[in-house]
Amino acid sequence: MLLGIVAATIWSAWRSIRPPAPQIAAAAAPERGGTLTATLRSEPRSFNRLVARDFPTDLASLFTHGKLVRVNRATDEIEPGLAESWTASPDGLRYTLTLRDGVRWSDGEPFTADDVRFSFEAVFDPAVNSVLASALTVDGRPLAVETPDPRTVIVVFPGPFGPGIRLLDNLPIVPRHKLGAALAAGTFAQAWGAATPPAEMTGLGPFVLARYEPGQRLVFERNPHYWRRDDEGAQLPYLDRLVLEIAPDQNAEMLRLQSGDVDMLQLPLRAEDIAVMRPLAREGRLRVLELGVSTDPDSFFFNLRPGFWAKDPRRAWLPRDEFRQAISHAVDREAFADAVFLGAAVPIHGPITPGNTRWFWPNVPRYAYSTDTAASLLAGLGLKNRDADEWLEDEHGTEVRFTVLTFRGNTVMERSTAVLRDALKAVGIAVDIVPLEQGALIQRMLDGGFDSIFFNFASTDLDPAMQKDFWLSSGSAHVWNIGQASPATEWEAEIDRLITRQASTIDQAERERLFHEVQRIFAEHLPILHFAAPRLYMGVSTRVEHLTPAVTRPQLLWSADTIGVTAAATR
Repeated sequence: MLLGIVAATIWSAWRSIRPPAPQIAAAAAPERGGTLTATLRSEPRSFNRLVARDFPTDLASLFTHGKLVRVNRATDEIEPGLAESWTASPDGLRYTLTLRDGVRWSDGEPFTADDVRFSFEAVFDPAVNSVLASALTVDGRPLAVETPDPRTVIVVFPGPFGPGIRLLDNLPIVPRHKLGAALAAGTFAQAWGAATPPAEMTGLGPFVLARYEPGQRLVFERNPHYWRRDDEGAQLPYLDRLVLEIAPDQNAEMLRLQSGDVDMLQLPLRAEDIAVMRPLAREGRLRVLELGVSTDPDSFFFNLRPGFWAKDPRRAWLPRDEFRQAISHAVDREAFADAVFLGAAVPIHGPITPGNTRWFWPNVPRYAYSTDTAASLLAGLGLKNRDADEWLEDEHGTEVRFTVLTFRGNTVMERSTAVLRDALKAVGIAVDIVPLEQGALIQRMLDGGFDSIFFNFASTDLDPAMQKDFWLSSGSAHVWNIGQASPATEWEAEIDRLITRQASTIDQAERERLFHEVQRIFAEHLPILHFAAPRLYMGVSTRVEHLTPAVTRPQLLWSADTIGVTAAATR
């Protein structure tokens, strides 16, 4: 009862300081120069985006690499990138792209169509085992690339693809002159690891990595050869330097924002930070930007790799659909939203949230809160309280208990797992929580050494056809059973078929219908459970200008080349 009162008070405080919706862009360009400092919660696993998918690696790639086209995350529209224009064949299978003239890599070497062809070769090389490969296929087949001259790239789709050229936003272009030897030698997957000296790396993005101090910070400096210019013809980026301070603990991260040590946080504000933000907002030191409902909800999932449970005494019931369905019934999502996000969240029943307005399906099957239904499902699995303690046991006396891994220092995740633990205790399920540093948790996820994980995934695109690495059983982000040679279950095989059809269909209404069916199957089998999606509020210093906020991560830094800082407060 006390928690509900606290939640109501904090939510009221949010409303009292909530500013108008943020402007997409300032009317006038900012002054050139200065340093912007943001936070980063964990270390990059690599600087090679083709082989690593963690958020710090992706963010570094966003700063230092270029793409042929990009999706504007504020408008969700496709924009020219390294390709200044393109034409499509009448059947939509052949795109002819014209590259910008005079573009150079950050080391001064000329960029040509040969680099584009090389990037595709690297992604589809089996020895590389690229995490981007499945996201650059159509109907399971790779794109073909032709380069008739240095400024022309022809991309041939093996079949119809609903999002069309939007697919190319998945591929950062990498330099043949730097990585060609590694690909030829079969060592591309090890190239540009986290220990690589920054001077050995080059890119086409607005910044170059100047310094990486493990456990402390990443320092990016202006790329002197960056091709992009603003409407007045001034070369971007506006900033001289962008610094990411590594701050694993959310409380310490928040203190750095309060003190003015950093200009913005990488993650949205927590609801409990409102009382702190209120006087700072009144003083004009900080702004609070309201962006809407998150499109990336926190996810709870079990290890569904069949081999993992082969010798485990829990194998008869823990990997079963009914066990996950019982958990879904046992969690009161309204109470979860109140307890974890202090009311600043909406209950959800699947991975697509109301924030993704185009693909959200309000009729997705739901699991109403009912401890009686949960108990009935558990009893159907032969799980009963056989020894008069507070936990259920199976017929062999094995206690109904599992371990959930989550991020250490992330108070939202830690609170989520605690609420889940308490909810499941009420139906006789014991949960042991193990917080890990983010890199260690990701490694356990990739290796398959876990019972369950509470995690957050940052999607790079809202279109499901652009997330095939998640939906397809063979995908590198199919986290409950990654990279299957063939579907482990019939329902995964059916999702494979539906997603492939959905991606290959041009008609938008049919694409939506097919994806509704995908969501129905997903909800029935619950490989991942979702409970609430937070409303997003970003804290940013008033010295930062020309922001273009978006609802997807990174909400403020996705267009870092157009951000500026006020001259009066330049670091």
